[in-house]
This record gives sequence, structure tokens and C-alpha cells, in this order.
Amino acid sequence: MDLQPIRHLISQDLTAVDQLIAGRLDSNILLIDQLSQHIIGGGGKRIRPILVLLSARCFGYEGLHHLTLAAVVEFIHTATLLHDDVVDDSHLRRGNETANAIWGNEASVLVGDYLFSRSFQLMTDVGDLKVMKILSDASNTIAKGEVLQLINCHDPDTTEQRYMDVISAKTAKLFSAATQLGAVLSQQPAPIETAMQHYGQHLGIAFQLIDDALDYDGNAEALGKNVGDDLAEGKPTLPLIYALQQGNAAQQERLQDVILHGSLQDLQEVQQIIASTGAIEYTYQRAKQEAEFALEQLKCIPDNAYRDALTSLADFVIQRHY
Repeated sequence: MDLQPIRHLISQDLTAVDQLIAGRLDSNILLIDQLSQHIIGGGGKRIRPILVLLSARCFGYEGLHHLTLAAVVEFIHTATLLHDDVVDDSHLRRGNETANAIWGNEASVLVGDYLFSRSFQLMTDVGDLKVMKILSDASNTIAKGEVLQLINCHDPDTTEQRYMDVISAKTAKLFSAATQLGAVLSQQPAPIETAMQHYGQHLGIAFQLIDDALDYDGNAEALGKNVGDDLAEGKPTLPLIYALQQGNAAQQERLQDVILHGSLQDLQEVQQIIASTGAIEYTYQRAKQEAEFALEQLKCIPDNAYRDALTSLADFVIQRHY
């Protein structure tokens, strides 16, 4: 399954968003323009802006602010990627060298800051305090999620709940904001707005769970990044946490040591332990549960092609291999 049918449904909107992004990236400073274009034009799935567009269209919104807000969430997401890659010392994203690998950490952090500030400039174009509160709260929550993840790194005592707190903040919050914004723009009543907010939250959790499963069970070429990056960075994601809980004493001791001193040299051994404990299957099961929770929220949404696309997007998130 791929995103093409969904993208086709909103193709005109997506083209308009891409044009808006390109126009707002122009800073008259070569380094900013080069680095921003490198990551934004690097082949991302654009799921977050797609969520804004589908949510708005689902309720018959006919204005233009959904295009602006789709660009805003993509800028926020891109800024977090630039900062993530510096923190994680990553060198490969979407099959390309990361910006920090090409231009250095200082440039990546500063251009990430530029994109954050650009996103807030765009928000003011909408002129809606509620919209600004949703997006500013999301940005703050994402930043807290990044700090929580840093605290968990190299900590073998990280629990499943602590891990879920991280991905709920770091990943799912922007999904949630994206789908809530469509309902806000089209002035939906509070129960509908809440349903869309919860749809995005559960979908975002499912998305990250699949990402973390693929880091141990995926294909590097399809992923566009190195398998085992989480292990190398000492991140105790759900496959590792579950394997720690279910493994025998020797396996637990080995995994604890690996989390403390993460290294790709241990990847094959860790993958074997993860496979033997059913950790990948458990992670996929949890992701499917979250996707089902997301789909439950759509039952009160008008039946149209855009709601069908939101349903298909949940299927894509679970079935994807990249």
C-alpha cells in the first residue's frame, strides 16, 4: 500500500502547499536556502500536512488557511528533524546525507531555529488565536518530548510508560494538532474537534511504533536510513523494552549492557534476542491497537472521500515498510 491514491485526492492542495513552502523558504541567505531545501525536498512522506488538508476538506472547508497551516506543520516537523539529527549524530535520512553531515551541526541547529520562527510567522497570517495556541502548545510539547527521550537514552530501566510518554509528545502531538486544525478551521463543534484531535494522537503513536519496529526489522534501503540507529544511540524503544521484560536472565543482562553502551556491533545479537521474545510482534500489535483507536474516532465524522482517505491513511501507517 502507498500514499498515491490519498495524495491524488488532494493533489491541487498539495501542489499549492509545495509552492507556499518554496516561497516562504526563500530567505536571500544561500546557506539557509540550500540547507532548508535539502531536507524539505528530500522525499518525505508529507503525512502531517496531508492530515491538515484531509481534515479541513473532510468538513467542507473552502478557504485557503488550510494550505498555510499545512506548510506550518511541515516547517515545524522539518525543524525538529534538523535538531534530531544533530542530537543523534545521524548521517543518513531518507536515503540522503543529513544536513548536519554536509553543513555541520551549527548550521543545522540555526536553520532549524529559522524554520521554527518561520512557522510562527506563517501562523500569524491565519489570524486565529486558537490556531496559534494549538500550534504553540504542540511545539512546546514536542520539545519536552525530545528532552524526555534524551533522559531515557542509555537507561535500561526505561519503562513502557516512559517510552509511550516520549512518543506521545515527540511524534503524536503534531499529528494531533494537524487533524485538530482542520476541524477548527471549519468551525466544528467541540465533540468533533476532540474526535479529530484524538484520531491524530492515536495515529501518531501508531506511526512511531511502526518506525521503532522497522528499526530492528526493516530494510535499510527502503527505510532510507541505517537499521539499528536507535540501538547505536542507546534509545530503549518498545522492541528493546519488551525484549528486556520477556528475555531470560542472560538475555536481560546482555540487553542492559547494550543499552548502556549502544553499538551497531551488537545489532545482530540484539535482533536475535528481540525475535526470540516476540518483541516485534508485540510492537506491531500495539501499533494496530492505536490505529483501531484512531479509526474509532472517525465514526462521528461525515461519510465522504476525505474520511475514507483518513481511514486508508491509518492502514498505510500500519502496513508501511518505510
